[in-house]
Formats: sequence, C-alpha cells, structure tokens
Amino acid sequence: MTDLDGNSLTREVIDRFAGTGDPRLKAIMTSLVRHLHGFVRDVRPTVEEWGAAVDFLARAGRACTGGRQEYVLLSDVLGVTMLVDSINHPTAGGITETTPPGPFHAADTPELPLGADMARGQPGERLHVEGSVSSGDGRPLAGALVDVWQADENGYYDMQRPELTEPTLRARFRTDGRGRFAFRSILPSHYPIPAGGPVGELLNATGRHPFRPAHIHFRVAAEGHESLVTQLFPADSPYLADDAVFGVKPSLVVACPPGAPGGFPDGSAGPWRRLAYDFVLKAQVSASSVQKGAG
Repeated sequence: MTDLDGNSLTREVIDRFAGTGDPRLKAIMTSLVRHLHGFVRDVRPTVEEWGAAVDFLARAGRACTGGRQEYVLLSDVLGVTMLVDSINHPTAGGITETTPPGPFHAADTPELPLGADMARGQPGERLHVEGSVSSGDGRPLAGALVDVWQADENGYYDMQRPELTEPTLRARFRTDGRGRFAFRSILPSHYPIPAGGPVGELLNATGRHPFRPAHIHFRVAAEGHESLVTQLFPADSPYLADDAVFGVKPSLVVACPPGAPGGFPDGSAGPWRRLAYDFVLKAQVSASSVQKGAG
C-alpha cells in the first residue's frame, strides 16, 4: 500500500492509467490529471469551495436539454471552444478564417436560387449579400455550396420561434460559373447567449455580459477543398471587442454601407445595406501528395 500525500498522489493516479490500451486516451488522461492536480495545488480550494464547484457542474448537467447544451456554453464563455477551433484550423495565408458553427445550424436547409430573399418577409433593415468563393490559388469555384443562417432583428433564430412554419433567415445557394453568389436578407441583431442557468450565474458573478455581436453564419463547401465554417460580423455592431464567446476575428468584421436609394436588387424603394465578402477555401491534401512529400 502506497503512503499517499499531496505530492505522491498525482503520480499514483497517473500510474493507474498505465494499462490504458488507446495511446491517445492514455496521453489525454495523464495530462488531465497532471494539470487538474496542478490547478488544485495552485488555487488550494477549501472543502466548501470544491463542493460548490462540483455542485455547479452537476447543475450544468441538469440544465442540458434537447435544445440546450450548458456544457457547450461553458466551453464557449471560457474560450475553450475557440481555442479548439484555432488549434484545428490554424491561420493560413489568404485562407478565410474559421469560427465554430454554433447550435442553430440545420442539415435540411432548402437550396434557393441566387438572389432569393431568405428573410421570407421578416421585418428588419434590408441587406443585400454578395461575394465569391475561390481556391487559395485564386481559381473561382463554380457550384460551391454556400449554407447561410442568421438571427432576426430581435436576435432570435427560426428554431427559437415555434410560430414559424418554414425555414426563415437560412438557405443554401450554389455559386455560378464565376464562383459568385448573392442573396437578400435583413441585418441581423446582436443577442445574448442563454443566461438563465449556471453559466449565466458564472457570468454575473464575474462581472461579464452574455452578449454576442451581430453576425451571419456561413458553411462553404466545394469539391477538393476543406469545408469552411465561419461567421461575418457587421462592423457597426456592439460587442465586437468583447464577444461573450470570443468568436470575433478582425478578418471577419465587414462594413455594411448603405446602398444607393432605390438601388435594392429587387427594384424596391427604401433604405438598405450591402455586405460583400470573398471566401477563400483551402485545398484538400490528397493521400498521393502526402506520400510524394514523404518520399
């Protein structure tokens, strides 16, 4: 029997994972124990504080439902979600930067013709979005799938509005022969992440707000290229500098200037805004290329 104290305990716990068959799982658990024990030694929590931490995690688990994942929120507000995204999608010269997809993507979103109005008559400041999809070598990508979804002028997605009977403020578009796309929508609003549970309590206790700046989600896919998931942020939105989930990257902040009076693409009068952005995808590395490089 080992005489365990504060120093030998960590080594003993790590040794208990020695028989783990999966090398990756063994490395993860070993690192987890080492860092978690180091955190406890650094913070030196009281028994009451540790009990409160365990209770927080238990309440976060109870707050998870089919439409809400409190642990994802916790990962978001601690910056872990964005850190994982950054590790797996390092910045490459000229390639559009990524962000996590968020919880409101739908796999069965309908495909609409270029220029269509995905707002489906929802109120808000009208927005014309246009841009292109190209490869890193500058080659336009015809037929690329541009999947788009966003919140309305009050910060709600269609999934949060049970009165809506069809997909609204979300659609898919195919780029034309020149890799171009365009559609009509409304200007999205900033909004708070769900803050009625344990994560909201954490934000309140630490003097943080729950708001995200206005943004539009994009998932762009083309044959022979890595799929891109990202968000575009109107430059005049509040909370760009202190997004609750740390999702804003300068390259994804875009101007949305007013359009010319009477110049909205459908010919209607009234004020409107224009958003233009060109997406650049990273080419997939084929197995043969990897083998040649290794050779």
